[in-house]
Amino acid sequence: SDSTEQEALNVLWDLVWAGEVTNDSLAPLRAYITRTSTPATSRRNAHTGRVVRPRPGRLSRIGPPMGAGRWSLVAPLREPTPSPTESSHALALQILERYGVVTREAVLSDNVVGGFAGVYGVLKLLEERGNVRRGYFVEGLGAAQFAAVGAVDRLRDVRQSRAQSLDDNVLAPIILATTDPAQPYGAMLPWPMTEGRPTRSAGTLVVLHDGEPLVWIDPRSYHLVTFPHTLEQNVWADALATLVKDGRRKSLEIRKVNGESVGHDHPIVAQLERVGCVVSYRGWVLRD
Repeated sequence: SDSTEQEALNVLWDLVWAGEVTNDSLAPLRAYITRTSTPATSRRNAHTGRVVRPRPGRLSRIGPPMGAGRWSLVAPLREPTPSPTESSHALALQILERYGVVTREAVLSDNVVGGFAGVYGVLKLLEERGNVRRGYFVEGLGAAQFAAVGAVDRLRDVRQSRAQSLDDNVLAPIILATTDPAQPYGAMLPWPMTEGRPTRSAGTLVVLHDGEPLVWIDPRSYHLVTFPHTLEQNVWADALATLVKDGRRKSLEIRKVNGESVGHDHPIVAQLERVGCVVSYRGWVLRD
């Protein structure tokens, strides 16, 4: 019955959160987040709009999406138990792959157990073997920096291309999740001076241009935060508009800027209108 099925799912996910059970797919986790407990028995044709039902005799239900995939106990996967050296080596390689250039600030921002000292010995050994390079690659961060060979070459290419470019606007703005390892502000680097309160939290976004944040936005609370060069460079508005125009979001609404309501005389209104935003009863909204 449905009640028995739901009870089984509840117990299964209690084991997941306890670290006792795992799955070979992320599909159940996505279903858990969206709370899709039962699969749809029919679907709508994208072209005609008609509801298409499964043919008679066709298997239409193989279980709830939250219970899909292959489940297994975690304990056997931990055998044999890795040695401290193996764990430190795996951790160092994971951080190196994530950031490309490993600094003390990057390790501390990840809350790694043991801190930078816990992986420094492994990184130093990798440098002696020629697997990584040591140097001062990122200005303003700690002196002990380790980088993959490919990461160093890419940093040099960016520097050379910037030196040869006569127009700073050649580089297009980038939209990143604030929690993305490639987004250093709020972790390795402090946020620029602002009247707002940007945070590295799930669901929030930041528009970077030439490595500098121009705006921070939380689509769930309709809140936008500006930085020193927001009003000087209007490319941030075009970048935010692409979220809707490219189909990544159905709409984008801004009701507050730096914690205050957006009035018609606010300096950013002109840029919002330029990219197609229209006034709503609470703020400014852009729809597909």
